[in-house]
Amino acid sequence: MSLSQKLLNEGKGILRLAPAWVPRSFCIPGRRIKLHPDDYYVLGLERGGIDERWFASTTHAENGPATPDDEGLSYVASADGKERILLRDMVDELKGEVIGESLWNKYGKWPMFSKFFDNKGPLPHHIHHRDEHAKRVGADGKPEMYFFPSQCNNHGGTFPFTFFGLNPDAKKADVKKCLEDFTKGDNKLLDLSQAYKITLDTGWDVPPGVLHAPASLCTYEPQFASDVYAMYQSVLYGGECVSEDLLWKNCPEEEKGNFDYLMDVIDWEANVDPDFKKKRFMAPVAIHSDESYIEEWICYKCKLASAKRLTVAPGASVTVKDEAAYGLILLQGHGTINSWKLETPTLIRYGELTNDEYFVTEKAAKQGVVITNTSDTEPIVMLKHFSENPELDRFMADNK
Repeated sequence: MSLSQKLLNEGKGILRLAPAWVPRSFCIPGRRIKLHPDDYYVLGLERGGIDERWFASTTHAENGPATPDDEGLSYVASADGKERILLRDMVDELKGEVIGESLWNKYGKWPMFSKFFDNKGPLPHHIHHRDEHAKRVGADGKPEMYFFPSQCNNHGGTFPFTFFGLNPDAKKADVKKCLEDFTKGDNKLLDLSQAYKITLDTGWDVPPGVLHAPASLCTYEPQFASDVYAMYQSVLYGGECVSEDLLWKNCPEEEKGNFDYLMDVIDWEANVDPDFKKKRFMAPVAIHSDESYIEEWICYKCKLASAKRLTVAPGASVTVKDEAAYGLILLQGHGTINSWKLETPTLIRYGELTNDEYFVTEKAAKQGVVITNTSDTEPIVMLKHFSENPELDRFMADNK
């Protein structure tokens, strides 16, 4: 029996995942993802601080030539912690037995991941490429969504506001001039955009091709399985500078230096849409609510990646069914999920295993998982991230 099959059988369709930590050289950690204070720069100053934790990931983090082969990838771990295998390799071997035949036949992989992005300050106004541009560098386009959980935001960082898109009256010539001025100091791109104050426990839909400068909050981000991006803003709030190589990141070699190409990456109509907030903002929508548990859609405006929040009352034991495979991350509380422990950690050392992250196969999701809250005072709160999900399709059709 292969290790993949052994671990699948051990968990009866629920896979224990090890934390996947990701550094970014251009970021300063916000220190809200429960990593030990001594470990944020454990990978070395040249790699940058760890300000991301990736969930249910079969996607390699694109962090330059010094990036390890397994950075960003989730490992499936045995109950005793002595054996592990990449989730990517398990999916490659067991295929639809893990993610469902429909997803495997369409993508040949698990096509999404989620993350906590935890930066002390705001990020530059940047963009994720659409398929037509990502394909030119051998990648996929990257739609993503944001949700800002209260449990991960005991402080708001230095700038808890997000710039989205461009002003409705922005001119292409002015945006191009900002890009051409990237190396001259502050290119003033944010002068052409608008910021929104972020409300905790709400979310936003961010399609590929839309500029965005995320707030200094710890953000939960379900997204398609890709790590393409380019930074269009040169100097951040607080005076931090962005390297010019990030302006041309994921740009074909033959297009580097071509500012018209950078402009083409922008989905112009989506960026200048005067109804941007109406179309992209997401408040939680309850789909089940009783004295035992509440389940809500929290990220639901993109069919390729979505998320729910599940809250189980103190002392309750519930069976919850879903129509698709999913990953989960625990935000609060403790108890069990089937035979596995559920524990929200207070502090995590780099390299340690936890009991707060799992992957539920399609078969186990459809059969239903039993979640028991062993506390008599505190709820269990978890976030569940999905790829394509028939339940979401019906929800979107009913809520047009």
